[in-house]
Amino acid sequence: MHHDMIQDLAEVLITEEAIAHRVRELGAEISRDYCGKELVLAGVLRGALFFLADLARAISIPLAIDFISISSYGPTTKASGVVGIRKDLDESIGGRDLLVIEDIVDTGLTLSYLLKIFRVRQPSSLQVCTFLDRKVRRIIDLPLAYRGFEIPEKFVVGYGLDYDQRYRNLPCIGILKPEVMGR
Repeated sequence: MHHDMIQDLAEVLITEEAIAHRVRELGAEISRDYCGKELVLAGVLRGALFFLADLARAISIPLAIDFISISSYGPTTKASGVVGIRKDLDESIGGRDLLVIEDIVDTGLTLSYLLKIFRVRQPSSLQVCTFLDRKVRRIIDLPLAYRGFEIPEKFVVGYGLDYDQRYRNLPCIGILKPEVMGR
């Protein structure tokens, strides 16, 4: 399983077991913090899909799930800085507790844009839960209520994160071999 893709990795940064353990911890924390509230998880497509699915199952309180899709990266590994909404939330978030689920927070530019959009809609609370935090690249400092793992300044794939739409379905987080990124 995943054999060919695993061979393309120079290194496994975060194992499948470590991910499962951390997601359970985050689920318990969120369940405690949002007990009695009207929780809406807003996943940022496509990267946050795997994290959101596992996290939602680890949360023991009622919740709604929604998705927003933005365009910012394009086919390269460098963010273009240009952001637009491809698919907006379907749920009304006014007066509800919105928890934005991100795969990775990098420069903070995309997330900052998203939070501005959501604030206008007047949720009763607005917080962020990111699977990965690459703090070293931060341009806009944003408060992150929940964080899975902090990672170094390396390009990573797996568990929802892709290179050219590939490797999302790897169960771990890894760093690709340089020769793989060139082909």
